[in-house]
Amino acid sequence: MLTYQDIRRNEDINTYIKMADRSLGALGFTEHSFAHVAKVSATAKYIMETMGCDERDIELAMIAGYLHDIGNLVNRSEHSQSGAVMAFRILDNLNMPAEEIAKIVTAIGNHDEGTGVPVDDMCAALILADKSDVRRSRVRNRDFATFDIHDRVNYSVEKSELKISEDKTRITLYINIDTHYCSIMDYFEIFLGRMTMCRRAAEKLGLKFKLEINGQELL
Repeated sequence: MLTYQDIRRNEDINTYIKMADRSLGALGFTEHSFAHVAKVSATAKYIMETMGCDERDIELAMIAGYLHDIGNLVNRSEHSQSGAVMAFRILDNLNMPAEEIAKIVTAIGNHDEGTGVPVDDMCAALILADKSDVRRSRVRNRDFATFDIHDRVNYSVEKSELKISEDKTRITLYINIDTHYCSIMDYFEIFLGRMTMCRRAAEKLGLKFKLEINGQELL
């Protein structure tokens, strides 16, 4: 049975992740390498464990989280679809059962806000995990004078945490922003589409999505 750790130790997969992130770096995008995919995997695990999902599905969600951005190796445009096809070939060659491949491919193919839809719990968990990873350390550019709005917004985030309420009715993204670098309006300008997708993903899990920035509930 293929595990998350098997995937993390696979040299070919790690090469694809590294090279995909290199391409995004050349385009000026934030970090999408091992720190990001490991965090997405861990957050997807937290969401599915908390919501009482099947143990094997939790493992598959972690694998989907680790693989979800490899499509950037092909092109940033439609990277969720190309990544899903890449993941299919990789996992098929590793002799993963078709039903498990199908779940992972579906999640990867639906994780991006351009075309993605939270069609099941695994998709929903991956969407929430991916879109909530906003942090200063993802910004590559260190020249404040050349920051674009994406750099400013990500660099302004001093702390972010995604948390499910004890009664399992709400999932809240708590963010602390240094408004010296960007305003709360800047955040919404960049991330409104992502937050809308998070709301839909939360609803698929039977939760209400909330956004709290600097102690103020905004969604």
